[in-house]
Amino acid sequence: MKRQRLDKFLAHRGFGTRREVKALLRARRVLLNGQMVTTGDLKIDPTRDQVLVDGEKVEGREFSYLMLNKPAGYISATKDRYAPTVLDLVPENQRARDLAPVGRLDKDTEGLLLLTNDGPLAHRLLAPVSRVPKTYFLRVDGEVTPAEQAVLAAGVVLDDGYRTLPAEVHILTSGEVSELLLTIYEGKFHQVKRMLHAVGKEVIYLQRRSMGNLTLDPGLALGECRPLTEEEIKGLKAWTRPVRQL
Repeated sequence: MKRQRLDKFLAHRGFGTRREVKALLRARRVLLNGQMVTTGDLKIDPTRDQVLVDGEKVEGREFSYLMLNKPAGYISATKDRYAPTVLDLVPENQRARDLAPVGRLDKDTEGLLLLTNDGPLAHRLLAPVSRVPKTYFLRVDGEVTPAEQAVLAAGVVLDDGYRTLPAEVHILTSGEVSELLLTIYEGKFHQVKRMLHAVGKEVIYLQRRSMGNLTLDPGLALGECRPLTEEEIKGLKAWTRPVRQL
C-alpha cells in the first residue's frame, strides 16, 4: 500500500473531516509508532506504521470488515430518523468511511451481520447468482411436523407468489415452541418469517448464525463487534464461484 498523509488516513477511517482530524491531533490524542503527533501532514505506511487514537489501534488495511452480533432494536442501515442503527454499535476507532451493513436483518432479529466498506465484495455476496447460504436459528410458535419440514425444504410459495429455492431444515425440538435451523440461499424481504407463515407458523425469535463461511463468534456478546480475520475475509471473497446447482 502506498504512503499517505496521516490526516487523510484518519479521515478515511471515520474520524471525521480533515478539520475534525486536525482538532484530534491538536488535542494530542494520536500516537504514531509510540510517539505523540500533532500534525497531519506526516506520510505513513498504513500496513507498517501503528496509529493509535485514544490508546486504540486504528486498522490499517484498505477496507474494513467487521462482524457484529446484532441485538434486537437496531435498524440495519447507516442512518435512521427514528431508531438507532447498527453503526451506533461500532466503536469510534473501528468506524471507517462508507462502512455499511451487507444486507439487512429485521429490527427484531439478532445475530451475525457483516459490516464493510468493500462495495464490490458486498455486491457479490448479495447478488442472487452467488447463492450464498445463510443459516438461521429460529423459535416457532407451535409444533413443526416432518411434513411441514419437507415443504420448507422443497421451497414454498410466499404471499406474493414467489417460490423460494430449496432450503435445508433441521428440527431441533418440536412442541408448543419448536426450534429449527434453517439455511436459505437467497435473501427476499422477511423471507424466513414468510416461509414459516406459508406453512401456518409464526416465528417468535430469529437469529442469524452464519453467512457463507462466516460463523457468528460465540465470544461476541450482543451489541459487540470485531474485525474479521484474514482467513474469514479470504473465505468470503471465495463466494465469487459459479452458481451452485441445488
